[in-house]
Amino acid sequence: MRFHVIIPAAGSGSRMGTDAPKQYLSLNGKSLIQHVIKVFDQATKISSIHIVLTEGDAHWRSTYLSLSDKAQVHYCGGETRAMTVLNGLNAIEAQVATDDWVLVHDAARPGLSNLLLNQLLTTLENDDVGGLLALPLADTLKRADAEQRVCATIPRDALWQAQTPQMFKYATLKKALTEFVGTPTDEAEAIEALGLKPKLVTGELRNLKVTYPQDLAVLAALLTKG
Repeated sequence: MRFHVIIPAAGSGSRMGTDAPKQYLSLNGKSLIQHVIKVFDQATKISSIHIVLTEGDAHWRSTYLSLSDKAQVHYCGGETRAMTVLNGLNAIEAQVATDDWVLVHDAARPGLSNLLLNQLLTTLENDDVGGLLALPLADTLKRADAEQRVCATIPRDALWQAQTPQMFKYATLKKALTEFVGTPTDEAEAIEALGLKPKLVTGELRNLKVTYPQDLAVLAALLTKG
């Protein structure tokens, strides 16, 4: 049984308001995707790293592959994250066993620490289903009406904010994404549709996903403190 990583990096990152997709933005002197590749390269349990790009990606630099001899690039990104991950699974089929673990991690989530990654691997490697990093919600949730006024307060008990990596067996994840009706928001939702219950492993604030410009400043501060 081995561990493989798929990094879906075919998105445009339109909410950042920049010309380049957000995975290529700079954080502490390196692109976000460089930070991501590095953390998986340093993990001795990880056998291979697969970056899935859109065909004709003009921002990828071949020098990024020099960061790890575990890394490979696949130009088969889809229209959605789920399609990109499924295309990546199909691309690596000959390299993995059906019961190998696959970790899917956001290209724009560069704050994953070696300690947290190891905690995820150790917690889930003998699990029957797999699971994901997530944070228990700390803030009160409000539901808005059409006029952006509060129409309900939602109890936050037992609510978690999903992060990545999300870690499942190769065959199970491929089946889940292939059979899902519609578009799942993440891999765990597809697994849930099979009737399985992914395990929640407590994540860290620094493992946030860069979505808006201010996220870069927050993350830079968190990584400096760390």
